[in-house]
Parts: sequence; C-alpha cells; structure tokens
Amino acid sequence: MAGTDEEAVTAADDALYVLTAVLLTPAKFPSVLGDDYPEACAALGLAPLADGYGLVLGQDGDGARWTVVTDDVSLVAVAIASWDCGMEYDLSPGERSVVAALPGWPLAVAVAAPGVPAPHDPGLEVAGRLPLSPPDTSAWGSAQRRLGADEIALQWAQWREQIDDAEFATPDGGGTGGQGPGHSGVRRVLAEARAYVDSPPPLGRVRSSFAPGDARTLRADGPGWSLVARTDDIAFVLLDEVPGEVLPVGRGPELPGLLEALDKLAVRPS
Repeated sequence: MAGTDEEAVTAADDALYVLTAVLLTPAKFPSVLGDDYPEACAALGLAPLADGYGLVLGQDGDGARWTVVTDDVSLVAVAIASWDCGMEYDLSPGERSVVAALPGWPLAVAVAAPGVPAPHDPGLEVAGRLPLSPPDTSAWGSAQRRLGADEIALQWAQWREQIDDAEFATPDGGGTGGQGPGHSGVRRVLAEARAYVDSPPPLGRVRSSFAPGDARTLRADGPGWSLVARTDDIAFVLLDEVPGEVLPVGRGPELPGLLEALDKLAVRPS
C-alpha cells in the first residue's frame, strides 16, 4: 500500500468517476514525470514493479481528485485502446488489483465529471497525505523538455519536413553530420547516449516504438536532455540548457550505428 491507508483506497475506488487513464510501465509512462521508469514511479511514491501499473484518474462523489493505481495493466491498456477507437469501456479495476488511491492527479486533466462539484483536491484529513499535482510546465525545464520530445515523436513528419538535408553536409564528409553536433551540449548528449550501450541506464531511459516501414521511433533521455530519432533517419535533441530549441542531428557516419545499438537495448511495448 502506497500513499494512503486502506480506507482511503476503498472510499476513492467505490465512488470514482473515471475521467482518463494512463499506463505506467517501463516501455510506456508519462515522460513528464521523469527521465526513466523508476523516476516516474518515484514521483508517485510507487515501487518500480517490473510489470508496471495502470493509473486511473477520476473524481469522487464530492468532486475530489483521486488517482487509483492498479496492477491490472492489461485492463487499463484495453480501456485506453477502446477509448482511442471511440468505443465505450467501463474501466473498473477489481478491488484486489488496487495498489493505492492517491489524492490529486499527477497529470493535467482538462475534463471533469458531470453532476459533481468542480475538481478539487481532497482535504488532508481524508487524503492522509499531500495531493499529487502535475509538474510545472509553465517555464522551460525538464518537464517541458520531455513534453517537447513527446510532441516530436508524435508529429515526426511535420518536424522532419522542416529540415533540409543539404544543411547537414560537411565539406570533408566527416564528423557526425548536422547542425546539432556543432553544439557542445549535443556532443555531450551523443557521448552520454553512447555510454548507455556499455553501461545500461535505468529502465525506460531508452524506449523503442513503432515507426513506418522497418524503422523504429527511438526515445532516449538523460540528465538535462532528450533525444528523439528514427532508426533510419536523423535525430532531434532538446536540452534543459537551451530553452525551447530543437537541435537536429544528421545521419553522418556515426549516428546510424549509435541508433542501432540503442534500439537493441531499448524497452519495447509488449
């Protein structure tokens, strides 16, 4: 049991009006919460179980925000897939699968349950702990940087079409190629990413997901940086130290091998 006592879990679970749900697994977790899976779990006070969790966000009958944590990952995955297809799905985690009911929401939710008071955090006397709240993304920082990388991964085609491959050419044909490697921060990112190959990082620091053709979309994160790439194409780097900028990295002679090596150690959705 994490965060609250059993009575709070039961109370929240019995009266929860479900608004949304997300997965918290090594291969798929809200990256706004951390650079890797253990860090994201720690943000919620949860142990990083190998199989992960499902997070069910909703309101109780009084309108209070609650996050119900379940270890029935498959149930939550089916619900999310159904909703994505426009189908209804009654997500009701079984009592035995509920790991915790945490006050508040760790992510921003734009909707509210009808017929109950507006979303608000439960009182401390009910919650038994300070409520969760979404990371501050109003100013550039780690959370905003990771959200930016998420957006690039989702909208790869739009970002890629803004890049002229001719800009990656170097007179001698050497080097890593691209605008980004000329930046000291990007060189550091590439060096740290190469180090992951020899010393595997915490679970979830490198993730691989579907991409068109035989390619994969690769996502890697580290202290102060995020990298998004297609294994058959270029990469984009975002840095905490460079607010709002997206730095492209051309293929060159080194990037393909690095991406291939990272993809081999990456966590993939089951």
